[in-house]
Amino acid sequence: MPRTVPFPAVTPTQTTLTDHTTLRLGGPARAFAEATSADVLVKLVAQADEAGEQVLLLGGGSNLVVGDAGFDGTVIKISTSGWQRDGDFVDVAAGQNWDEFVESMVTEGLGGVECLSGIPGSVGATPIQNVGAYGCEISETLVSIEFYDRAAREVRTMSAADLGFAYRASVLKGTDAGVVLSVRFALTPDGLSVPIRYAELARTLGVEIGERVPVAQAREAVLGLRRGKGMVLEAADHDTWSAGSFFTNPIIPAERADVVRAHITSVVGDDVRVPEYPADNGVKLSAAWLIERAGFAKGHQGPGGRVSLSTKHTLALTNRGDASTKDLLTLAAEVRDGVRERFGVELHPEPLLINCHL
Repeated sequence: MPRTVPFPAVTPTQTTLTDHTTLRLGGPARAFAEATSADVLVKLVAQADEAGEQVLLLGGGSNLVVGDAGFDGTVIKISTSGWQRDGDFVDVAAGQNWDEFVESMVTEGLGGVECLSGIPGSVGATPIQNVGAYGCEISETLVSIEFYDRAAREVRTMSAADLGFAYRASVLKGTDAGVVLSVRFALTPDGLSVPIRYAELARTLGVEIGERVPVAQAREAVLGLRRGKGMVLEAADHDTWSAGSFFTNPIIPAERADVVRAHITSVVGDDVRVPEYPADNGVKLSAAWLIERAGFAKGHQGPGGRVSLSTKHTLALTNRGDASTKDLLTLAAEVRDGVRERFGVELHPEPLLINCHL
């Protein structure tokens, strides 16, 4: 018989979420446990559910904003790791550090995830919000996930189609339906990247849109671009004390696109090109462009200078060392409201807000 996993309990002073999020923000967890295998992870979640306990699942902590009061429940840190290759398929543990996995795939000459280099966090979080960057999204290589369904109390396989992927979203985002245990990816063995779609990356590589390059070359270029924007974690660099891009790029429905476009043009002038990109049933605008044109420059400070927009990229809201979550959300609200007042466009946060709101 498998050993029963004891229900974890710690005092608030032992574990604060500042130690487990890339923002270095968040109050105490009432209880904390760590799962180093999928079986233990399932048991911990099941025990918490049976006890009627609130659960916060924690991976790399790169997409979380936790309130200053912390979390009045059990935080379960997913610390599973490793992967197994089956031909062109790779099954990866949910707690595996994402960029370590990408680096290894590139070293092995497998293509498909190289343009997602440098993204912080764990593998299990990537399908939840359909992580994407530089023209690529997880949905393009993901085959399926192993998923613990908390309502049914069973482990099942969900295909990519089951996940209902959309821009920075899936059917799992914003729900507590279950737990991702592992992810299966289909990668290409020819040593070449996916076709380069992102203009900035193509310029950096010196190639045309649609060309493919060696995976190592693509990874190096992406990491260089991300470092230039403060989007690669470095403990000494407060520009990387963030949750990455705080706001998603807004998608304007097709029926409103002309009106919104005309309003923005009336504000910035006919001679200014408003960047936009095709999206399902509409157009996608650049949140960073809107933020900057609304008067928020890189380095724009929030309360007491304790938080600011990154000095390298306006989409990152950063902790300058001694901030509170309240400080961060005050700055986020200022930026959101400023963009709405100037352009009539609503920005929405990308990270999950835990025990706090914007």
